[in-house]
Amino acid sequence: MSSLKVHIVGASGSGTTTLARALAPELGAIALDSDDYYWLPTQPPFTDRRDRALRHQLVMADLEQHPRAILSGAIIGWGDDLEHAFDLVIFLSLPHDLRVSRLRARELARYGRINEPFIAWAAGYDEDPPTSPTRNRRRQHEWLGERRCPVLRLEGDLTVAERVTRTLAQLSPVTR
Repeated sequence: MSSLKVHIVGASGSGTTTLARALAPELGAIALDSDDYYWLPTQPPFTDRRDRALRHQLVMADLEQHPRAILSGAIIGWGDDLEHAFDLVIFLSLPHDLRVSRLRARELARYGRINEPFIAWAAGYDEDPPTSPTRNRRRQHEWLGERRCPVLRLEGDLTVAERVTRTLAQLSPVTR
């Protein structure tokens, strides 16, 4: 089985982790999540950032260890060698109101409460001019244009099965 590295990006709540987990068994790959590298394990979660160099080192080690890997989540600014380590980048996009609604539901299901500062930050992804210098639609589209590998754009409220089907169709039979 050949090596395959896929990176799935999109705004928070667009389904990157869900798609990675659904694709992994189809491709004989491991699903990795950028949040596991970006954030230190804390209670409550997502409060302390891991050192940039260490997160880069950890994700590179996992990508090297696993010939077939799918990384979900943003890595903009982690270093060119990581940003260009993929055979395919998938960009997911949902309508703003649907995405924010799903984020609110996810927060309630996971934590029993809604983290309003997080929701406000995540909702700002679509704003123009951007409110965040790196995590915004405009910067993500620029970043996608800089990729050396193919970029598959899956936009709209597609089911997970539809996203998996379109991704598998994009990958050549040799790669799969």
